[in-house]
Amino acid sequence: MTTLPLTGERTVPGIDEENYWFRRHEIAYLHLAAHCEGKTTLEAGCGEGYGAALLAERGSVIGLDYDESAIAHVSKKYPAVRAVRGNLAYLPLRDGSVDVVANLQVIEHLWDQAGFLRECHRVLRPGGRLLVTTPNRITFSPGRDTPLNPFHTRELAPSELDDLVRAAGFTTEYLGGVHHGPALRDLDARFGGSIIDAQVEVAVAGTGWPDDLLTAVAGVAAADFEVTERDLDASLDIVLVARA
Repeated sequence: MTTLPLTGERTVPGIDEENYWFRRHEIAYLHLAAHCEGKTTLEAGCGEGYGAALLAERGSVIGLDYDESAIAHVSKKYPAVRAVRGNLAYLPLRDGSVDVVANLQVIEHLWDQAGFLRECHRVLRPGGRLLVTTPNRITFSPGRDTPLNPFHTRELAPSELDDLVRAAGFTTEYLGGVHHGPALRDLDARFGGSIIDAQVEVAVAGTGWPDDLLTAVAGVAAADFEVTERDLDASLDIVLVARA
């Protein structure tokens, strides 16, 4: 089955050149999936649907996205996910109707982040959990007031995400981050200090991928990343769990 086209706005599986980013997102789903065991989960911003499908192995999942093509794709490729089209600004669910809201690599795309988090609190049952991941502004767009990614409206530092979540009425239970593990640190050293920068340079140049770089990127696995509370400000992506 074909996958959605790669637009730069979302990550999709099955593309060698995109594999690093896909696996970097996948590790967060794997780390957080246990919170969805036996629960009804809303994935707010499900994109291609691979993450919603992974969470659906643990319980019931509603995959919400505004993009019609994404919802049609999820419905066909991931039948275990109930795919629903809707706007994240006004979640189309009743008050207290789900146990978990998952929002992975999405909040940075939203204009009204505080309003979205209040909506998450509204649809969660008392004691329900919010799962959020987002690029760490400090490492993703260092030294910039505006994000490098044109699809991002506002990127957050760990403390900023924590403050937003608490202001929406949540209690933060876990605040950690995604880091390169040993194999990826070896690739960093092999490719001039940063496997990320090496990929960006190829994308900007538009000259095609060197064979050694493409082979390395295609071989990255989710297990090559680590999720830890240590050295949070140096993390690549922030991982947060909060209770309503």
